[in-house]
Amino acid sequence: MKEGWARQQSARFLQPSTIQPRLRLLQRFEDFTGLYPWQWTPADGEAFIVHLRSGAKPIQLSTARSYEVVIELFVEYLLDPRYGWGKTCRERFGLSPQAVFHEGNSVLHSVEYEGDPRRRPLTYDEVQALFDAADARPRRVQGQGRKGTLTALRDAAVLKTIYAYGTRRTESSKVDLVDLRRHRKAPQFGQAGSMAIRYGKSSKGAPPKRRTVLLVPEMDWAADVLDEWVQELRPRLSPDRHPALWVTERVGRLSPRSINEAFVTARRDADLDEDLDLHCLRHSYITHLTEFGYPARFVQEQVGHTHASTTAIYMGVSDEYRNQLLEASLKRRLGDDWDLK
Repeated sequence: MKEGWARQQSARFLQPSTIQPRLRLLQRFEDFTGLYPWQWTPADGEAFIVHLRSGAKPIQLSTARSYEVVIELFVEYLLDPRYGWGKTCRERFGLSPQAVFHEGNSVLHSVEYEGDPRRRPLTYDEVQALFDAADARPRRVQGQGRKGTLTALRDAAVLKTIYAYGTRRTESSKVDLVDLRRHRKAPQFGQAGSMAIRYGKSSKGAPPKRRTVLLVPEMDWAADVLDEWVQELRPRLSPDRHPALWVTERVGRLSPRSINEAFVTARRDADLDEDLDLHCLRHSYITHLTEFGYPARFVQEQVGHTHASTTAIYMGVSDEYRNQLLEASLKRRLGDDWDLK
């Protein structure tokens, strides 16, 4: 059954990175119930979710929904008469697969965003503190007589670049040197004028989305960061002909996990909220571009969102910014004869 379902998903061009976790979840559910799929009942599904919600690290609502969806997709495959599993189970075992999750016992999708509310944009001061901590680490490593000064310099450059272009960690990992390009409208940025993202987040069964991110003037300092990395620091790792922008000391491509670890280290050194994660830099990028005055459509194109509503979810503009908008609106309507208390 699982092999057939895996083939079905593969035929839809879903990636192994999607299929394999789904199969592992089915195995977890099977181990939890001690039953075969044709024996599963709604009560088993409910008990599984309740079990995962208990304990020291209960799952989030969005995780519970994703688990329910995966199990229900598998059951739908079993119930599809075109594959014959229902008939086979009845003939051999006298039982037929049934729906495990239904409208009455599953999480309702009533809102667009169900992520952890603790995930938020960093303030300007927090961004600066993060970068200061990342910049201080190479000197501390060198002062302790340990290896890793060059990689610490690289990690600082990676974090700054992610913020300056608003990229995801996997996108950042897969950027190559050739993806840094000049922009004829901003020649002062050199090769950092734009960054081609060729491995953007894809929809299920679709190839990676492509986009080009332009470096905005407010982030012009990123051009110097990238120039120093490409011209001075990266060659010291002896990358030879490796295409990746971010390489390791063993001349491999820097992994998304390593990028995430770089953020965690800098966040800890800066004594920032431990609930902040690497993706919060992307939230910060969207928020700060909005506060800089860029149109919503431009921001949406920069970060590669299909829907404007997704971009809006990432946004968390400051009270000061909203006050400025209100003051400007009042001034347009009432002229100089207004007073905002």
